[in-house]
Amino acid sequence: MNKKIPVGILGATGAVGQRFIQLLEQHPWFEVTWLGASDRSAGKPYTEACKWRLNTPVPEKIARMLVNGAVPEGAPKVIFAALDSAAAKEIEPKFAAAGHAVITNSSALRMMEDVPLVIPEVNGDHLPLLKTQKWYQETGGFAVTNPNCSAIGLVMVLAPLHRRFGVEKVFVSTMQAVSGAGYPGVPSLDILGNVIPYIANEEQKMEEETRKLLGSLNGTSVVPAEITLSAHCNRVAVEDGHMESVSLKLHQPAQAEEIIAAWSEFRCLPQKLKLPYAPEQPVIYDPAPDRPQPRLDINRGAGMSAVVGRLRPCNLFDWRFTVLSHNTIRGAAGAAILNGELLKAQGYLS
Repeated sequence: MNKKIPVGILGATGAVGQRFIQLLEQHPWFEVTWLGASDRSAGKPYTEACKWRLNTPVPEKIARMLVNGAVPEGAPKVIFAALDSAAAKEIEPKFAAAGHAVITNSSALRMMEDVPLVIPEVNGDHLPLLKTQKWYQETGGFAVTNPNCSAIGLVMVLAPLHRRFGVEKVFVSTMQAVSGAGYPGVPSLDILGNVIPYIANEEQKMEEETRKLLGSLNGTSVVPAEITLSAHCNRVAVEDGHMESVSLKLHQPAQAEEIIAAWSEFRCLPQKLKLPYAPEQPVIYDPAPDRPQPRLDINRGAGMSAVVGRLRPCNLFDWRFTVLSHNTIRGAAGAAILNGELLKAQGYLS
C-alpha cells in the first residue's frame, strides 16, 4: 500500500484516544489526520487540550494538530472512536449516517442487532452484518465495535476450546486494572491497599458479549452461543492488565495436552492475512506455575496476545486456568485497529 488511509480519532484526548494516537504513529496503513473531542477541547492545539498520560512522547505532528468538535463535517471517512458510552450513543450514529466508517471501542452500539461485535481471530465472519445497517444502505457509512476489555481476553481463550470441544458453562472472576476506568479513574484512596468488588455493568457486558462473539451469523442476525456464563468483576491496584480466573465445563472430554494444543495452534484470518496488528500467536500458554503476571507478561505479542496459564482440573466443572490480557491495547485501541485492518483487507474501507 503506497498511500496511507486518512483516519480520525473521536475522543482523542481521553485515555483510549491517547492509546490510538500512540499505536497509530507508525502504522503502515493508517495516518491520523483529524482529532475530535468535546466542545471544551475544540479549537485548541492537541497538547493544550490533552493531558498526555502515556510513557512515549506525543507525536510531533499530533502535538501541533488542532482539535475539532465531535461532528462529522470535515472528518475523514474512517473514524476510530474512543468516546464514553453516553456520548457515543449520540455521536457515533451521526458519523455513520454521514457516511463514515465508525470503528468504535465504546459499548454504546455493541449489542445492537445489526452492529458487528468483532474479535478478528474469533468472528471476523460477522463483518457482513454491517451491510444490513440503514446507514450503510443510505450513505455507505457503518459502525463496527470491539468487545469490552474484560470480555476480549476471555473470549480469545474460549474460542479455540469452543471450536474443538464445545464450551457449556463458564465461571469467571476478574481482577481488572485501574486503567480500565480511564483517567483520572478510581481515586487513589479508594484503590490503594484495596479491592473494589464492583464495576458498573461489567458483569452484564461480559456475559452478553461473550455469547454474541461466540455465536454464529445467520443471515441478518447473530445467533448467540448457548453458553451459561457467570462473571464476578473486581477492580484491583494494577496499572495495566486484566487477569481472570476461569473455570469451565466442556461438551466433550479433553485432556490437558489437547487443551494446550488448541490454544497453541490457534491461528485465524488475521494471521493468514498478516495484518499489521495481528499477533503471530493470539493465545500464548505459559507452563510456569506462577504465570501469567501483569508486570511480566502484559506486553507479550506487543500487547495483542492473551496469555493463559495454570491449567488444572476443576472440582466443580472440568478445567480451570488464569488469563491475562492488556486492557488498553488488546482490550481497547489495539482491538479497534485490528478491526480496521480486517475491514480494509476485506474491501470495506476506501
